[in-house]
Amino acid sequence: MIRPLLAAMALGFGSTSAFAENWPQWRGPKNDGMSTEKGLPAKWSAEENIVWKAKLPGPGASTPCIWGEHIFVTAQEENGLSLICIGTDGKEKWAKLLSGGTGKARGDEGNLASASCSTDGKLVFAFVGSGELVAYDFAGKEVWKIDTVKTYGKYDIQFGGHWTPVLYKGKLYVTLMHRKLQTIFCFDAATGKEDWKLPRVSDGRGESPDVYSSPFVWGKGDKALLIVHGNDYCTAHELADGKEVWRVTELNPKKNYNTAWRAVSSPLVTPDLIVVPSCKQHPTVAIDPNGATGEIAPGSTAEKWRFKSTPDVPSPLLVDGVVYLMGASGQLTAIDARSGKELYNFRATNERHRANPAYFDGKILLVGREGNMVVVKPGTTADDTPTKNKLPDTFTGSPAISGGRIYLRGWNYLWAIGTK
Repeated sequence: MIRPLLAAMALGFGSTSAFAENWPQWRGPKNDGMSTEKGLPAKWSAEENIVWKAKLPGPGASTPCIWGEHIFVTAQEENGLSLICIGTDGKEKWAKLLSGGTGKARGDEGNLASASCSTDGKLVFAFVGSGELVAYDFAGKEVWKIDTVKTYGKYDIQFGGHWTPVLYKGKLYVTLMHRKLQTIFCFDAATGKEDWKLPRVSDGRGESPDVYSSPFVWGKGDKALLIVHGNDYCTAHELADGKEVWRVTELNPKKNYNTAWRAVSSPLVTPDLIVVPSCKQHPTVAIDPNGATGEIAPGSTAEKWRFKSTPDVPSPLLVDGVVYLMGASGQLTAIDARSGKELYNFRATNERHRANPAYFDGKILLVGREGNMVVVKPGTTADDTPTKNKLPDTFTGSPAISGGRIYLRGWNYLWAIGTK
């Protein structure tokens, strides 16, 4: 890919700490939206606490993936879809055109650079909505590439494929879930060789087979399962062969079935609690994954509670026994993680929210699509004095936190927030 380097519009440059916490996947080190980093600012603007901003060649919703001095994002350019590596100094290291595909969905909402990258510190793995699944080394050399459309068939999904691959112990797990295919894949991360694939069974109809959520790996001790959400159900599968272990039902209740139901929000997966969202004001379901088997219906022993509504687009967050649901229209709801009882709710902003909430240094960051960002203190009562910030950009990717900085992928810039 030949074009000028991205310009780092510097308000100041700095090197990240050698002991920085990596952000190697969509929702952070444990894939739960939680960071252990301290000393980050809660207040910023276009002129305040911006270390640098790097101009991007096109929009995207991919959350920055960070390992050491390398930051990876995807972008939808005029001539195709690209994978970009930017240093923590704000300067572009390399960029690769993955596909000539382009596409938009729902007016100003969607694009094909929505899935986030994953890395093991040696290779970076990326997926774009035109169907390319790729692995590159940190020097920008292609290691392997799979055209999933050519290999597994053309997608039939209203708003494009946005499935973020999940990397776990040398394996890359991918879901292709649309109206012509409902399949879970396991690839060898080093070679791209297909280890296994398995149909993911559902009786969903209407829009339900259009799945926009992504898989996660749940683990505790020596036990780990792949969690797959969408098409009316949330299911858990053995990593070795994809065999189904349990299934959460009645997310789209049969007695009140909604043919416009489609999963966008992904589950929150922690060792002792999995919080499963739905959509269209259907329930949010919390389960205890330890020892769960079979069908998990209302009243099942593995089910802890069902809450009356759902976040719809952003995924849930768990902090100190409180589950936070960030509504797509700006409403934040706090729920007691033990009982499922609502503690409070308030309107954080008056704009759309597509980004997942993130936790850092005793604070929760809520990112609005039009650039209004609210930092609140977690707790069992609402924060009466939230910190309100604003950046002049469009944000649909989720925050990434590493090396004493908050990275926000806007449609125009990658923003590095921190103290100089």
